[in-house]
Amino acid sequence: MRPDILNPLFAEISLFKGIGPALARPLERLGLARAVDVAFHLPVSWVDRHLTDRLDMADAGRVVGIELTPVDYRASGSARAPFRVDMVDRYGHHVALVYFGKNSGWPRKLLPLGEPKYISGKLEAYGDTLQIVHPDVLAPEEANTLPARESVYGLSEGLTNNRMRDIVAQALTRAPDLPEWIEPSLLARKDWPAWREALARVHADPADAVARARLAYDEVFAGQLALMLVRQSSRRRRGVPIQGDGRLRDMLKLPFAPTGAQRRATAEIEGDMAQGTPMLRLLQGDVGSGKTLVALMALLNAVEAGMQGAMLAPTEILARQHYETLRKMASGLPVEIAILTGRDKGKVREATLMGLADGSIDILVGTHAIFQEAVQYKALGLAVIDEQHRFGVAQRMMLANKAERSPHLLVMTATPIPRTLTLTYYGEMEVSRLDEMPPGRQPIQTLVMAATRLDEVVEALARHVEGGGQAYWVCPLVEESETSDQAAAEARAESLRGRFGDRVGLVHGRMKGPDKDAAMEAFAANRTQILVATTVIEVGVDVPNSSLIIIEGADRFGLAQLHQLRGRVGRGDKPSTCLLLRGNALGETSRARLALMRETNDGFRIAEADLQLRGAGEVLGTRQSGEAALKVATPEHVAALVDSARDDAHLLIERDGGLDSARGQAARVCLYLFEKDAAVGLLRGG
Repeated sequence: MRPDILNPLFAEISLFKGIGPALARPLERLGLARAVDVAFHLPVSWVDRHLTDRLDMADAGRVVGIELTPVDYRASGSARAPFRVDMVDRYGHHVALVYFGKNSGWPRKLLPLGEPKYISGKLEAYGDTLQIVHPDVLAPEEANTLPARESVYGLSEGLTNNRMRDIVAQALTRAPDLPEWIEPSLLARKDWPAWREALARVHADPADAVARARLAYDEVFAGQLALMLVRQSSRRRRGVPIQGDGRLRDMLKLPFAPTGAQRRATAEIEGDMAQGTPMLRLLQGDVGSGKTLVALMALLNAVEAGMQGAMLAPTEILARQHYETLRKMASGLPVEIAILTGRDKGKVREATLMGLADGSIDILVGTHAIFQEAVQYKALGLAVIDEQHRFGVAQRMMLANKAERSPHLLVMTATPIPRTLTLTYYGEMEVSRLDEMPPGRQPIQTLVMAATRLDEVVEALARHVEGGGQAYWVCPLVEESETSDQAAAEARAESLRGRFGDRVGLVHGRMKGPDKDAAMEAFAANRTQILVATTVIEVGVDVPNSSLIIIEGADRFGLAQLHQLRGRVGRGDKPSTCLLLRGNALGETSRARLALMRETNDGFRIAEADLQLRGAGEVLGTRQSGEAALKVATPEHVAALVDSARDDAHLLIERDGGLDSARGQAARVCLYLFEKDAAVGLLRGG
């Protein structure tokens, strides 16, 4: 349960003064529903205001604060021309305040001639004159309310920076003075302020590195404490030693020899499974490195020992892809493989549940549906979770509870996790890496083109298809929207059918399951040569004959997503191409992403860059990246603070009596503040 002291922070923002339905909408778009969300909506930058009493052309480009007096109004006869108010400083220097819009009555009322006002805004040079567009206007006696450094927040349409500051101020009044959870010696050594003071200081001055480091430490500490609680819970559980006799694995007839990395990872997994302590191992491997074969070998090891295995995938398309792949690879073996997704209903579902309960099903492949309470196994010995970055620790714990004795757990990721994060957040796991690719894989050439050259792209696609090739065409959206200029899959498929007819297929997440299966099967069987899709094909889709992927609106995607999409090609023996279509107005971050994609196919290098660009994501949740999840700590904070946070969490658990001690009770509050979605389960004992 949530500690009572935090209740004011978890009040809904609809209770705040001045927040009605119109203001609630932009706040909702920012994910700000409660006071705690607002309190951790930290400034993204700041503006330094130059406080002066003299206008100077040398200050053009700076935000100034200055007392000025209106001396004249200048209205143009054109309806589109701005309304100007001529102002002078105390030395007689002139500046124009510029207001766009048809209503000149408002600035006239705001700025009566001859009445001094305190003005704040960006001073700009307009030819030989100075101007300030839509400034802040205050009475002279209110000048001291304008700070020299002003925080700038992430906003949404309908929300201003001034309004955001007012909402933040209301949230901070609800922040209680909390008992200290940081080890006293560390607090003294770092000279950090208390939690509430640090939060207020960062909002007042985003450049306050000491206050921000304190909050970053709290977040990293909460993550380490949560993982320590998970480890503590795992230690109390006993697993089942599993050591197969090799009979099923020896029967496998593979068309290729496993790589050295695959053999090494398989041996490491078998060694873990032979122990009485449940295995918890992370299998890292870039796109196409052969993780599925390693997973199959581990699953067969469990079946040989009389146990069952389960393989969990984040999407239905990937689950069905794994199901077909495992069945094909295990063809001829006396092994029963079944699938269970949210789509399966009625008698089919009941038969699967019965087969799991009586042990006639050896391996189950499925989506999150295999978490459900009705799913019971006779003897679950191994759980494999693919695309680890889509699931958090809490989801892994749910699956582990499906057996009387904790099953061994193998989690896999095709989006490489940077080394720093592996050591930091997956420190409770052993790690195996597939650092070599199967022989015969061709490098993928990546090109970047402007979307204005679409006609050329379609002609190149025509030549590719006429030569017997297949291609993916990926769009950011399913359907066209009045509020977005992003490419829509349905419209793109329709336009391509005008040129290529029924050789064009379409798949996206809103389609019904059987329709998605039919579209994927037609493309895999080469009955369609072009598959227009959304990112639903991001993971798991394997069509070796497809050697071209066109990603429209590529500047709208993150690095990890682009790398995953590019991994849909290069899976056969043909040279492959990834064509990234970009918009015309590229931001600095988008430009950097596309340049890196063009330079390298190395997923580990890409993941490091993605970490820097987008943030690290959640430890115990499901978010893959972003500052919305890691509210305070940057990658640099994590690297600098993790050792101290881990030591502090260890001292608390091992020396101070855990969460029952005085400091432990305070740490419980910290855990709920920074890991609130997972804290409920952890504080109930995991």
